[in-house]
Amino acid sequence: MTATISDRERRIRRRLRDDFPHYARACLKIRTKGAGIRPFALNAVQQRLHERIERQRTDTGRVRALVLKGRQMGVSTYVGGRFYWRATHGQGLRAYILTHMDAATANLFDMVKRFHDQCPPLLRPMVRASNANELSFGRLDGGYRVGTAKAKGVGRSETIQLFHGSEVAFWPNAGDHATGVLQAVADAPGTEVILESTANGLGGLFYSLWLDAEAGRSHYQPIFLPWFEHEEYRAEPPTGWVPPGAWSGYEARHGLERAQTFWAWRKNTELVRAGGDSGEIGWPFRQEYPATAREAFQLAGADAFLPPDAVTAARGARLTPNTAAPLVVGVDVAGPGKDETVAIDRQGRIAGGAVYDRWRIANQMELAGRLGAMLTHLPIDVMFIDVGGGYGAGVLDRLAELGFTNVVGVQFGGRAGNDTDYANKRAEIYGLLRRWLTDPAGCQIPDDEVLARELAAVRQKGLTSRRQIVLEPKEQIRRTLGFSPDAADALALTFAYPVVGRAALAEAGRIDGPRRAYDPHHSLRT
Repeated sequence: MTATISDRERRIRRRLRDDFPHYARACLKIRTKGAGIRPFALNAVQQRLHERIERQRTDTGRVRALVLKGRQMGVSTYVGGRFYWRATHGQGLRAYILTHMDAATANLFDMVKRFHDQCPPLLRPMVRASNANELSFGRLDGGYRVGTAKAKGVGRSETIQLFHGSEVAFWPNAGDHATGVLQAVADAPGTEVILESTANGLGGLFYSLWLDAEAGRSHYQPIFLPWFEHEEYRAEPPTGWVPPGAWSGYEARHGLERAQTFWAWRKNTELVRAGGDSGEIGWPFRQEYPATAREAFQLAGADAFLPPDAVTAARGARLTPNTAAPLVVGVDVAGPGKDETVAIDRQGRIAGGAVYDRWRIANQMELAGRLGAMLTHLPIDVMFIDVGGGYGAGVLDRLAELGFTNVVGVQFGGRAGNDTDYANKRAEIYGLLRRWLTDPAGCQIPDDEVLARELAAVRQKGLTSRRQIVLEPKEQIRRTLGFSPDAADALALTFAYPVVGRAALAEAGRIDGPRRAYDPHHSLRT
């Protein structure tokens, strides 16, 4: 009889050790939104997150996860419970929580202490130290510590096996923490790093980590959790309620139930507040409650000069080419050691249909050769080249020496043709690009994440005393977001001046027909 009981206890303990959802439900207590205390039963979002993380741990022996989420979906609660489970079922496991602000740090640590206080006595480890920043388990030689990202160097000297970074997109001193506390976690079996956050626009540590993870350039797995996977985000609509405006298409696109759409519509109305059009889906809602990772990282609509909705629609468009329209190429030239030179074409409503190339070329003659090959092998009506800073001017001069007459230099800081509305040429061409993107006829751009983030990064700085539009300088974008909008500038350059199309000139007998196919790797002898 005794042996049977012992076997049963052994099975119970083994399951509690190996099955976190079972352990959480049996041993952990959480505070509900209604201020009550209940067992921690994983919701649908937490269960999906758990399955992804456990799969990675099984496959690699360690966890490295980036979690992009909507607000209040229970991700921090899951990670806190998971790390308490791990730290209390192993020897020498130290967990560390780093959040973006003091209040968040206190809230998460209070949650961990509640896990400990409410844990059944037989499973609760002995505490050696408990204070505002630490919960130390004596015999296990492990425990929890917390820190706030506003302090530089926090956690740098720690030895950490389990690291929870909360709201990473909002960390102050993020670069310092990337080279400090994150490096305190050894790349060893059994270690876990889970970085979770809502989005905070473009740029920053979390955004860069996400792009690298999506592209397979890092050992982190990207996990996106759309708002509609959370079962709490629904509300029964009044009888006969029909989604207004853009909400009907949004519901169909994401396969939402009517109660989910009604909840989202109502939440969107709260976020846009007085004067908001409840038929439109505001960017505050999309950033706080994203349906896709792409929209989560967009800048707020009030900040972006080019409407993010229009950019997203253009990425997904598939239009019929208009070969009678002028074929125009914009080239944003980068100087030695700076950014990339980008060339992109536009023909009517379609951009990037023939050319979308990036080069890191320090030699002006070599770059002129690449562009000369493009001009030779494609029926380009005009190529507009950025000549600001002087480096592009040298490329333009070389192309003129090679005999190309359909190349025009553009000074971003030069006078706008419409100087009533725009302070300089750069503001004007972006204004024309905005009109093109928002035209009801639609348009198409490459479905490229880099181009999309650059288009979203362009912001209006303000107005001059004459009420002319001024854009944020390119150098400011680079300082703020960590990248330069080279491709966006190249596309805007295609609007530099009006162009008469080759097809129209051919009809008049003034030029020859189409040229050979263009090979982007070919260059002329220089």
